[in-house]
Amino acid sequence: MSSLSFRTNTSLEIFGIKMADLWEDRDVRFDVNPSQMKMRAGEKLIDSLNAVEDTKGNNGDRGRLIVTNLRIIWHSMALPKVNLSIGFNNVINISSKAAQSKLRGTTEALYVLTKCNNTRFEFIFTNLIPGSPRLFTTVIAVHRAYETSKLYRDLKLRGALIQNKQLRLLPQEQVYDKVNGVWNLSSDQGNLGTFFITNVRLVWHANINESFNVSIPFLQMKTVKIRDSKFGLALVVESSQASPGIKPFQIGPFLFKKKKKSGGYVLGFRIDPVEKLQGTVKEIQSLHRVYSSCPIFGVEFETEERLQGEDLTVENIQDDVEIETDGSSDAFAAYFADGNKDKDRDPVYSEELGLAIEKLRDGFTLQGLWDVLA
Repeated sequence: MSSLSFRTNTSLEIFGIKMADLWEDRDVRFDVNPSQMKMRAGEKLIDSLNAVEDTKGNNGDRGRLIVTNLRIIWHSMALPKVNLSIGFNNVINISSKAAQSKLRGTTEALYVLTKCNNTRFEFIFTNLIPGSPRLFTTVIAVHRAYETSKLYRDLKLRGALIQNKQLRLLPQEQVYDKVNGVWNLSSDQGNLGTFFITNVRLVWHANINESFNVSIPFLQMKTVKIRDSKFGLALVVESSQASPGIKPFQIGPFLFKKKKKSGGYVLGFRIDPVEKLQGTVKEIQSLHRVYSSCPIFGVEFETEERLQGEDLTVENIQDDVEIETDGSSDAFAAYFADGNKDKDRDPVYSEELGLAIEKLRDGFTLQGLWDVLA
């Protein structure tokens, strides 16, 4: 792989606009603060069900389940500080199975299996309104819409982006500019190509090979700058994080893994003359600024007609609730799913029990596990 170095000490460097870190669709969180329950810019309420039990972690507790275009939120009606935030990017399976509910007895429930930071969690939700399929249909359909709209949110390399020299537009996408004569600086000889600048992303493709391309959503852009390189002044785009599905060995000569701190990628492009380069950078930054004020996440879903008695009203959660954390792993343990364990862990001696037990996973204590069962 050829090296590409950029020198930052240049008077023409233009600092990019940074978006607040997006965590809502990419994390699983327990008992979050009220501020984190509120929807961020671009997050939209899709449905709200006011009679849903968290059968796995709070069996017998009536709660509200909220579905947005980024996540599933559940909170107890009696104690809002008892809550869950489940990002759709963490969901690996959704199914319907029988469960034992304290409020409805044996009934069909929604099982949501997730994976976050290499740990699996299972959530079970029961709709307390008999005969209503809304819990199942809404969550499954919104998750499907999320999975099929990743080009809005994730960096994509060598995808089916171009057809007959034209960009294949996403449903909510508009092309604002097409820039010819853009060199990709990832290899010693460079590759001549074309930019498409839209309201949601920046796309580059090689002129001689349309499949040699990259799609960079504004959501992934950390900085857009002009820097000095061994090829002269260059437009440099730094992504905020490594995108799912892109491994270092797949990068080839196109992308450069950023050094340790950010985990993102750096892409370099050359545009001549310098006035055209500066104009292109300013246009990207301007569109990124507009996008940042109201992001388009690409998840489109329309709710069907609701059954009588089912309300979409979302009551405000008390902002003055203070959450104090004591390091307890009770919530963590309650939803933990060790379904991917293929063999027992090594035995260790437990002084508390006076016998040998299977070694606990990091973050767990015997007391925490007993508390879950109590």
